[in-house]
Amino acid sequence: MPSGRVKFYDVERGFGFLSSEDGEDVFVHASALPAGVDSLTPGSKVEFGIVDGKKGKQALSVTVIERAASVTKATRKPAEEMAPLVEDVIKLLDSVSNDLRNGRYPDDTHSRNIAKALNAVASNFDV
Repeated sequence: MPSGRVKFYDVERGFGFLSSEDGEDVFVHASALPAGVDSLTPGSKVEFGIVDGKKGKQALSVTVIERAASVTKATRKPAEEMAPLVEDVIKLLDSVSNDLRNGRYPDDTHSRNIAKALNAVASNFDV
């Protein structure tokens, strides 16, 4: 069975391209992905069958052998450092929700600070 790496994959469009070991680009459609897998990460190592389609080579029965290393996972804070940050964000959002229930949005400066805090925490959970 041929193997290669994911060149790119567009989840919204449901297709992408694989680069086989011999350097050939192979089209991959979402229907060729294994059950429970809805996307492919560029750089991931895969095995796949190949069929000649109307527009060239097309992958069938893709199997992910090795996922590409995540830059985010390598740089994120340790879990024990994240716990107090998440607790602080929960308190922050709780106070904002009380204001919203009373018909008040936070002022622009406070809104920007809330967005920054949420983005900082979210970036550590991104995969």
